[in-house]
Amino acid sequence: MTDQMDVLRRNYLPVELMPCLEATGFAGTIAVQARQMLEETSWLLELAKCYNFIKGVVGWVDLRSDSVREQLEQFAGDPTLVGVRHVIHDEPEDDFMLRSEFQRGLGLLAEFGLTYDLLLFPRHLPGAVKLVAGLPDQPFVLDHLAKPGIRESGMLPWGEHLRQLAEFPNVYCKLSGLVTEGKWKHWQAGDFRRYLDVAIEAFGTDRVMIGSDWPVCTLSANYVATMNIVVDYVQQFPNSMREKILGANCARFYGIKSPAPLSDYE
Repeated sequence: MTDQMDVLRRNYLPVELMPCLEATGFAGTIAVQARQMLEETSWLLELAKCYNFIKGVVGWVDLRSDSVREQLEQFAGDPTLVGVRHVIHDEPEDDFMLRSEFQRGLGLLAEFGLTYDLLLFPRHLPGAVKLVAGLPDQPFVLDHLAKPGIRESGMLPWGEHLRQLAEFPNVYCKLSGLVTEGKWKHWQAGDFRRYLDVAIEAFGTDRVMIGSDWPVCTLSANYVATMNIVVDYVQQFPNSMREKILGANCARFYGIKSPAPLSDYE
């Protein structure tokens, strides 16, 4: 973490997120892992027991481990665990996700009813296409549109590879992580429009979902401004499509029941 990321060098806890949800009218959130450690998965699940606006947890298990089944059995009994993620874009090898031991562990997730979040850079998209092609029954969601080069106005080959990934019906896409790929704190909403256009064209309105990437988004924008990029963008669509993108698709993908009002939090 560089000096530019000083704002993240403190604890961010659910009590800080709650007023952000209230300000934007969202009734719940999915907590997604950031560290490659089983202790964090346990901690996120405990937080979900204390704050019922945490509707699901995407945790971490070591998919490469010979004991991955035991790790999954340890956590999968908790209905709040809805998926797994690995920070693939920080791995030194671009083909990390294609390792046989990683794919073996990933192949167990469907048995436990768990989704998988793909956290990638654009250069990883061809590998992701190969990965999902071999696991047609595993639900995947691409985080942050694979972080396209918005700062440099880059579209290719990102757009072509995104469309290739979207051809697989078991893959969804999160409309998130945009503000940190643009010019930090100097972006305009129009900077992101053509990237959102490509995502909607590729995945349709049934397989995309809004996301905040909070608190990482605070490097470039607050929660409300971040969410409003997508909220404002989807105003062009009929209400039924807006509802899907702003919540229903996420609930369906992660298997979340209709969210309770924020006033019911514990």
